[in-house]
Order: sequence, then structure tokens, then C-alpha cells
Amino acid sequence: MISQESERLTRIVGDIMLANQIDAGRLRLKDHEFDVAGLVRAVVEEMEASLNGREGISLELVAPESAVRVSGDEDRLRQILINLVDNAVKYSPEGGRIEISMQQREGSLRIAVRDQGLGIPHGEQQRIFGKFYRLDPQQARGVGGTGLGLYICRELVRRMAGRVSVVSREGQGSTFVVDLPLISLRAPEPVAS
Repeated sequence: MISQESERLTRIVGDIMLANQIDAGRLRLKDHEFDVAGLVRAVVEEMEASLNGREGISLELVAPESAVRVSGDEDRLRQILINLVDNAVKYSPEGGRIEISMQQREGSLRIAVRDQGLGIPHGEQQRIFGKFYRLDPQQARGVGGTGLGLYICRELVRRMAGRVSVVSREGQGSTFVVDLPLISLRAPEPVAS
């Protein structure tokens, strides 16, 4: 229990420091070539191992077997994917299925994380990407967090010249979609908020 709480506090401090770097315009993304399909597979395997059969939640990957090579910041894209999958797990019912899909489109790459969870009310769907915003601030559903995860995801994706969005209906789950340019995931200069 001490180890788990220590990891949780480390993640919270890391999120706060990263949000501060983003806000101050000091975040610099790396730019090197990597295989996105391999990265997505590795994230799914890592998340499956951390689930360890917990609550009967299953992860399903729909991605090409072949490599999809891009240029960009592999570590930050990994962070985005882990956050989205972790949120899907947190908000999924017992026995729920989470699908992580990846597809190449003309000039872009789309990664989607779909869950069968609680869903997000229509009026809250844009607000969830705000800094420190929590859909359930009193944690009545027992889901903890700082309210920084989706803010960080949005800002990282923006700095990769991409877009993150959500499609959701209450009681029917959510799909978070990350669209990134396929030619290069390299970051433009920091975006002013």
C-alpha cells in the first residue's frame, strides 16, 4: 500500500510539474523517428499487465501489424496513450471492454480509445480538457485524480500539431480520439493559450 501511494504521489507531482512547464512555454518535444504501431502495442501490453485481470476489464487492440514510422516525441505520445487508457479503465464498469484502435488516414494517423463506461454529459465534453477540471469533483464515483490528465493530453497533442476530441453519451461510454499528422509528429513552436 505504501508503494502504491508513493507511485500515486509521484504521478501527481509529475503532472503538476509538466502542466507548469506547458503553461510557461518551457516544454520542448523530442524529434526522432519511431514506430507508432509498436508503441501502441507496448502501451496496451503494459496496461494489461497493470490490470492483472482486475474487475474483468479487457483491452482489445485494433492496429496494423506492420510498422508505421513517424518523426516525433515517442515518450510524450506514450504518456498521452497511457493517460487515455488509464482513464478508460477508471471509468469502465466491471467486465467492461476497452478498444484501442489505430488507423492511417490520408496524411494523418488516428488513435482512438473507446470504453463502455459512464459516459460524459454533452455539456461537459469540452470542459473536461480544462486545467484541474474534474467531472466528479466530490469523487462520489470513487475515481481519484488531479484533473490535469486530459489538460496535459490536449496540450501535448496540440504541440504535436494534432487534435484530441471526445464523443460520448451518458451511460454508453466514451471514445477519445487523437488525430496526428502522419508525415511528421514534430512540434511547432509552443501554442499560446
